[in-house]
Amino acid sequence: MPELPEVEALREFLDEHLSGRVVEHVLPLAVSVLKTYDPPLSALEGQPAGSTTRYGKFLALRIGELHLVTHLARAGWLRWQDTLPAQPPRPGKGPLALRVALEGGGGFDLTEAGTQKRLAVYVVRDPQEVPGIARLGPDPLADDFDRDAFAALLAGERRQIKGVLRDQSVIAGIGNAYSDEILHAAKVSPFKLAASFDEGQVTHLYDAVQDTLRAAVERAHGVAAGRLKAEKKSGLRVHGRTGEPCPVCGDTIRSVSFADSSLEYCPTCQTGGKPLADRRLSRLLK
Repeated sequence: MPELPEVEALREFLDEHLSGRVVEHVLPLAVSVLKTYDPPLSALEGQPAGSTTRYGKFLALRIGELHLVTHLARAGWLRWQDTLPAQPPRPGKGPLALRVALEGGGGFDLTEAGTQKRLAVYVVRDPQEVPGIARLGPDPLADDFDRDAFAALLAGERRQIKGVLRDQSVIAGIGNAYSDEILHAAKVSPFKLAASFDEGQVTHLYDAVQDTLRAAVERAHGVAAGRLKAEKKSGLRVHGRTGEPCPVCGDTIRSVSFADSSLEYCPTCQTGGKPLADRRLSRLLK
């Protein structure tokens, strides 16, 4: 799933390649992709593109007086093409969900792999009209997101820290992968209750949030859209690396499985050497 660093890199890429271009036509190709009907997609045609703004994991493309907003969900991606195929695409065929063609040639496709179709597109007058954006918590890279603001979010929070970091209404933009990376950098168990952090631990975790995300944004800076997925994977130290040695201590990275996701962690770095209970696996072994 694209998270804050990759979506930020896509924002920069679109600012460079899309801003100032005029939209020729917008073609939806998946029934499920469009979540709004007024204004229609056709209202974007003939309009110049302006700047692109990131809201957590959402991208909002300014086109004329409207905004084309997208959330790439788990398996979505943006594919830029300097030259679009001359043959119009066929709806319902392959991963293609929506195409934006520009005057003078080129444009981009929104694609989604897999069977769970969650990629979403909205045409709105104000990005705050999108329910997911309206519910977002603060951006962790915003200038006013300091250590005290972070501490206030954790105070009284009785959930496990892994879930808190992933909750978009608490902090915008962090998903499954970077929450694993942040907790590994902070040497914190993903099951630790957020409200149980002392002052020093809060500071240490805040620094890990900042360092991890800013380093990932820096790695993604200037990377072409088509190479961002590979760049993300190459920079991850624990997420998606079950069975590999921890790059810090050499212990074996382990995983805990859930219904539709998993987390990865290092027992030596994060849980005092003790493996976390994998309830899903335990049920299978009974």
